[in-house]
Amino acid sequence: MKFRYHFQKVVDLKSNEKTQAEWMLSTAIGKLQTEEEHLLQLMNDKRELIDVIQSATESKASVSSIQEMQRYVHHLDECILRKNSDVRHAQVNVQRNQTFLNGKMMDEKVWLGARDKAKIKFQQEMLLREQNDLDEMATVRFAAKAGRAN
Repeated sequence: MKFRYHFQKVVDLKSNEKTQAEWMLSTAIGKLQTEEEHLLQLMNDKRELIDVIQSATESKASVSSIQEMQRYVHHLDECILRKNSDVRHAQVNVQRNQTFLNGKMMDEKVWLGARDKAKIKFQQEMLLREQNDLDEMATVRFAAKAGRAN
């Protein structure tokens, strides 16, 4: 007789939920990495522009061009502030998805443990039946030999 767990569909569901939670976490991590890369790019752009402004002031560029570059630096500062906020939101989302995944992993672990216990119990019952069958056959043979001996 083969082991069949009555709640296998629940185990499968819990495994699927865990897999979905893993995908959600993976997506959230990807989004966080993208936001961090954009932030880094903005910071690099700002640093490069400040270097250009420094060079422009040393080479006696026009005040209007320096002011234009300063306005762009201000714009980059605003973009960096917004992007910092986006990064924080993405970090919170990653943390939320990690917590969600941990819960799904625990659910799956509980159900897998219950299935394993049920399988062990089933195997023990099968061994006991087998032993009882063997004992009965030995008893019948013994009785048959004893009957022939008389």
